[in-house]
Amino acid sequence: MFSLALKNILFYKGRSITTCILTFISTLFFIVYVAMMDGSHISMLNNALKIYTGAIEIYKKGYRDIGGNEYLITDVKSLENKLEKIEGITSYTSRYETYGLLSSKELSSATMLVGINPSKEIKISQLKTALIEGSFLKDTPTNCIYVGADLVKKLHIKLYDELAFIGSASDNSFVADIFKLCGVFKTGSFKFDSTASFVSRSYLNELMYSHNRASYINIQVDDINNVETINSKINQVIDNEYESLSWKILMKSMVEAMEVDSIFGYISMALFFVVIFFVIMIFGFINVSSRIKEFGTLRCIGISKNDIKALLFYEIFILSTVAIFLAAPIGSYIAYYFSLNPIIIEGMSEMYKDYGIVSDEVPLSFNLFTISWNIVVIYFINFLSIIYPIRFINSFKPIEATRHV
Repeated sequence: MFSLALKNILFYKGRSITTCILTFISTLFFIVYVAMMDGSHISMLNNALKIYTGAIEIYKKGYRDIGGNEYLITDVKSLENKLEKIEGITSYTSRYETYGLLSSKELSSATMLVGINPSKEIKISQLKTALIEGSFLKDTPTNCIYVGADLVKKLHIKLYDELAFIGSASDNSFVADIFKLCGVFKTGSFKFDSTASFVSRSYLNELMYSHNRASYINIQVDDINNVETINSKINQVIDNEYESLSWKILMKSMVEAMEVDSIFGYISMALFFVVIFFVIMIFGFINVSSRIKEFGTLRCIGISKNDIKALLFYEIFILSTVAIFLAAPIGSYIAYYFSLNPIIIEGMSEMYKDYGIVSDEVPLSFNLFTISWNIVVIYFINFLSIIYPIRFINSFKPIEATRHV
């Protein structure tokens, strides 16, 4: 049956070429589309993680639910020494967050004041990259403050103006100080840019009595896909009073949004494949209908219904295989190339900065497992398309088929 199927493919060249082209386009489009969709999700996630939230964060249990100085990490150096020994962690830093009132000469606004290690923060987040005016913080103990653009607008201040801060220290005592506005940043997140302000920890530690203390430790990893494995290792070495949480928990709303986006993406893809399926099936049905006498003759010389099924199966299998073996390497190469060299859309980050997009790059995702199941889906659709033509041709009796006009 296989050799006969091959002869039929070569004989019916028009049908064979058309089926191959449809399968080729479907395979190539499917691989590239899924790679682009997955790549956009990875890019969205990386953008979000680079702005401020880490891939993993360590908290004292109760801090996220209750908060307050009673739930601060009180042995930062000990935890950081343990993190040094864990493979897969590229960088980490501790942050001290407190809330208070930030005031200019005329206006006041609530703020989240964060003590950071500037040299470490550069490796963790894009706070320095988000700079739009002035300069980023330094490790030296100065009273410079780095403020979000929307908060600056709220307070009606300009670079190097003085700001008064009132809040509470880590021991719940009252604190007040005067800061100088040295830099302004814009990440694109209105909520963040309208509330956040940063000061060097070397200065804030003296003000807040926060030496060796932190609200949490922020961690970045070498491969975001291995975050759960690394997070498990961290939980094994830290004390029970602490918890290590991955971005899947920290950014649950984004995870859900990406899942919804994927669902709609696959629905759109499904509609495309429904069209392709019916085109291939109708084309196959027309082809089979024109060969009723041929199949009737084969049945008369002893070919069974199962042999007819095998014949048509081999025909679609050969055509699908040829098309997929041409399309899969091309689609894989496109996905691989643009995963290393993302598509650059100039001005995209500025256009969509209000939505948290901080990069002009649109990468594709190269994943052999994803490409493999893409290919399996194409095979399945093609095999499904010949079920009705097989049932139709086998509904004829051999003599009836040879007399069919």
